Amino acid sequence: MRDPPGAIFWCFRRSRPHSHCKPSSPSHSVPRDRAAAQRAGWHVLHSVTCPPNPAQVPKYHFPIQGGSPMVLESAPPMPADSVLPPVVINTTNLTKIFGNRLIAVNGVNLQVRKGWSFGLLGPNGAGKTTLLKLLLGLQLPTAGRAELFGKPVGPNSADLRRRVGYLPTNPKLPPMMTPITYLDLIGQLHGMTAEERKPRLAALIRAVDLLPAAARPIKGFSTGMTTRLGIAASLMNDPDLLLWDEPTAGLDPAGRKYTLDLIRELARTKTVVVSSHILSDIDRVCDYLGILHEGKLIYCGSVRHLKQTIGRNVVEFELDGSERALDALSRKLQEMPEVAGFRREGGLLELRFVPTERIAAPLARILMAAADLDIDVTSISSTRGQTEDAFIRILEMDEADGFNRAYNTSPTMGNGMDSPTPS
Repeated sequence: MRDPPGAIFWCFRRSRPHSHCKPSSPSHSVPRDRAAAQRAGWHVLHSVTCPPNPAQVPKYHFPIQGGSPMVLESAPPMPADSVLPPVVINTTNLTKIFGNRLIAVNGVNLQVRKGWSFGLLGPNGAGKTTLLKLLLGLQLPTAGRAELFGKPVGPNSADLRRRVGYLPTNPKLPPMMTPITYLDLIGQLHGMTAEERKPRLAALIRAVDLLPAAARPIKGFSTGMTTRLGIAASLMNDPDLLLWDEPTAGLDPAGRKYTLDLIRELARTKTVVVSSHILSDIDRVCDYLGILHEGKLIYCGSVRHLKQTIGRNVVEFELDGSERALDALSRKLQEMPEVAGFRREGGLLELRFVPTERIAAPLARILMAAADLDIDVTSISSTRGQTEDAFIRILEMDEADGFNRAYNTSPTMGNGMDSPTPS
């Protein structure tokens, strides 16, 4: 039996009256999970997930073998952060104003945790590139602060930048250098020895499919080849964090697919932050996203939450059946409590489920009802347009706030931002 993440284990063993497992300390070593507790001779009685308020932990009455019933009192919950990955990026009221003329980044408060694939989404000019440069310490903030790996970042934070792989938009690389000489230079700048650099650059050139052009001058490279070499350069130091700015800009479909597939692969082992104005790219490779609008972070949450709650759980059908049968199906949909609403034009049916409901069971009933009415379902889509609709709705909500935006310092939060795994 597996216990929920962040559970408190209520335990009993004969040598002690009663206890609950909590994080080990130098003076108190207690098992951290059910199996360890049982191996240590503890009798595990019950486990509960920590609520935010200790007063909400009830008292539990358990009969003990060889003894009278025991009351286990409430105990303080384990800190929430103890079950979460560490914070890699943290910004507080981060603001950048250029020459008292342009507000590029406007009071951004953001946290990105280890292992996340995070998309920074916004139209051109929203402040994405400026934000990434502030995170790298390449630009000084006008106000606020940025931290990487728990340390403040600034112009002298070379030690932090060694742990980061940065890919600018359409990288401009030395035209007379070759991939071999350029990556060798990058390795030297990171303080790598020749024994470390040579195998690493050879492996990366092969990985980005530039072996045939390894000795050619960069000036003759296409946009896709230059981007792939920039990707290799960002990985030369085997970084813990990747900051990639518009990595698919200017690429043909094959190059774009290659880059997105690579991001998905790298996200298995690294923390990845990708900025883009292309919503479908973020949707394909990221679990979490932040939406920047006019320099302000107006949404921060999981992609799934954006689709399901703000995107309204929309499912679209293409149906083939008689008008009488389609009308009968519409009447059945009106009787289903899980259906928040629907719209039908001929054989096209757009169905919106109640956001808090799971859709698998009612969806199965709808398909069975269609079969009973001799209606063929020629196609079904649960994602088309959802992310786009949700994105537009977020922007509209921000515009509708009007002057209230001056007092709203936090972005709209999506469920799962504090989860150790994508929600």
